[in-house]
Amino acid sequence: MQKVLLAIGAHIGDMELTCGGVLATHAKKGYKIVTVALTAGERGNPKHMTQDEYRVQKVNEAKIFAEMLGGEAIVFETKDGELLPSEEIKYRVAQLIRDYKPQAVFTHWKNSMHKDHANTFLIVNDAQFYAGVDIGDKVKGQTHYAPVYLCENWEDREDFSPYIYYEVSEEGYQLWKSAIEKHWFIMNSSSFKYYDYYTSIIKANGCLARKQYAQAFNIVDYQKKVVRTDF
Repeated sequence: MQKVLLAIGAHIGDMELTCGGVLATHAKKGYKIVTVALTAGERGNPKHMTQDEYRVQKVNEAKIFAEMLGGEAIVFETKDGELLPSEEIKYRVAQLIRDYKPQAVFTHWKNSMHKDHANTFLIVNDAQFYAGVDIGDKVKGQTHYAPVYLCENWEDREDFSPYIYYEVSEEGYQLWKSAIEKHWFIMNSSSFKYYDYYTSIIKANGCLARKQYAQAFNIVDYQKKVVRTDF
């Protein structure tokens, strides 16, 4: 079976920026890439567009990014800024984990200036649990466990400390760079220089990892284990 990576963000663009280089690298290795946005992020609309118009544009941008990686994009209907960690949405995400059976799941770090990001962390981590245990008919299909990697994001800086660095290949970097350029806010935002920041930090993390390019992740504390049998 084709291996899968599942990236679940609060808004379209969150995962594309923070783990997109890793996704693109693994797409080149034959992995299926699935991006999920729990909201479209339409409240960042430019002045010349309504939020509804911008939502349509962002959904299309998510689709373009995923298709450039040979994958698919899923966008939930929840309104930007109104994401809540309800049991209903946790079950929906757990169903995606069971349906796609990913090798890994990527999402937000637990602390953020944006409540949608923090709530996405809560949703995904409970969904990981629900996907991996028998909870009756609330989530259908065979149980599946996938480790969760927490992405480095400028809005989620509080107490974030990189624990794992994943190398991004030259091919993956070039594909990722071309794909993020399709997102209007990444290239045109007046509030933050997204493109400059993320194309710089992927190189800085490459230096720290002794590679050309890399993206950094943390994991929840209980997963941080080092097991040795000898020195």
